[in-house]
Amino acid sequence: MKARSHSLTATIAVLTVAAVVSGCSSGSAGTKDSAGSSGGVVKLDFWGWAPGYDQSVALFNRTHPNIQVSFDKTASGSKGGYTKMLTAAKAGNAPCLAQVGYETLPSFAAAGALADITKYATPAKAQFADWTWRQVTIGGQSYGIPVDTAPMALMYRKDLFAKYGITTPPATWDDYAADAAKVHAADPSVYLGDFGNDAYNYAGLAWQAGAGWFGTAGDQWQVSVDSAANQKVAGYWQGLLDKKLLKTDPSYDPSLYSDMANGKVLSDVNAVWDAPIIASSVKAGAGQWAVAPMPVQDAANPVYGNDGGSATAVLKGCGHAKEATEFATWMSTDADSVSNLIKVTGIYPAATAGLSNPALTAPDPFYGGQTIYDVFKSESAHIGTDWQWGPTMTQTATDLGDGLGQAGTGGTTLPNMLTTVQNKTVAGMKQQGLSVAGG
Repeated sequence: MKARSHSLTATIAVLTVAAVVSGCSSGSAGTKDSAGSSGGVVKLDFWGWAPGYDQSVALFNRTHPNIQVSFDKTASGSKGGYTKMLTAAKAGNAPCLAQVGYETLPSFAAAGALADITKYATPAKAQFADWTWRQVTIGGQSYGIPVDTAPMALMYRKDLFAKYGITTPPATWDDYAADAAKVHAADPSVYLGDFGNDAYNYAGLAWQAGAGWFGTAGDQWQVSVDSAANQKVAGYWQGLLDKKLLKTDPSYDPSLYSDMANGKVLSDVNAVWDAPIIASSVKAGAGQWAVAPMPVQDAANPVYGNDGGSATAVLKGCGHAKEATEFATWMSTDADSVSNLIKVTGIYPAATAGLSNPALTAPDPFYGGQTIYDVFKSESAHIGTDWQWGPTMTQTATDLGDGLGQAGTGGTTLPNMLTTVQNKTVAGMKQQGLSVAGG
């Protein structure tokens, strides 16, 4: 992530202060977290949605009798979880801890919903990859602890690939297009892959192509959602949609997993954490699935994409920021916790020590005994680390997701959709009082 200018940081700080004045609690009175009446036990609430988080919380509670964490499962961030968190922060009764994606952290900062935990978090900085620490730091202030990164790969049915004459998974996007045409020609009811409506999956494709969405220059934000590089990515996928070579089930919808189970969708290009989702959602074909690197533009110079990654953020109003930071650091670095999150949540650890966790070398029965994390490990060295998220990603992601869905049904084209999202993003940023070029 590129460093932000001092004046831009000041702009975010002004917005944060304004949000606090308009309703975000800055003390401990509004939080449910407390030093309990029994023996001075500190009790912390933690909101999130990822499977496996509750198990890491249970591990922590067994070994930390003086700090007890309660995990409350919410809807995923994009499906209402973030709205619930922000509403609670404005009302002064937010939990101490929250699962917040790197992409949304700047929006939470601009809304004044985060607590500055720099003095508690800084000692842990050396335990994480530099670029992941930058994901939780804005203007020199840290607001959470990194949990994971999200390298992308191709999850596919190797038996069905063989059935349709695909002897090796597509190494390049040209190969992918050719294989999509081959499969669909053999059986018009079968598709190589699905084009869904997940904005962050699409962001990973743009990330891979070096087609950034946000940057800064001087004291202004730069928005480039519809840049030439982004239009090239959109043009590729629009070409496949125009030829009807992709299924268009909504992302993570039961219809998608039904199509996978029935052999109608043969693969998925997605993040590391999609591997256990497929395994739990598609029982048919267990042992026949495999993981390969995501297709690239140039096989001789492979560059891969990253689709997300989360932090354990400390929300404004937490009366026990020190203990909250202690838990967040433990969850991301403790070997047993990391093992659990690898096995159940499907994370690729942000903590450097986590990269040697034995759980990453375990064969996966669903994927035919393959050590699938070898793929993500080899890709990670070829993922750019200068991608920058913007301060209004909640809105941008909503607009992009809506546009992707419309493009899938023929209601718009991807190039036109990008222009619409560009204009809405710029307008939304200006509405928040941010200085932004264009529009």
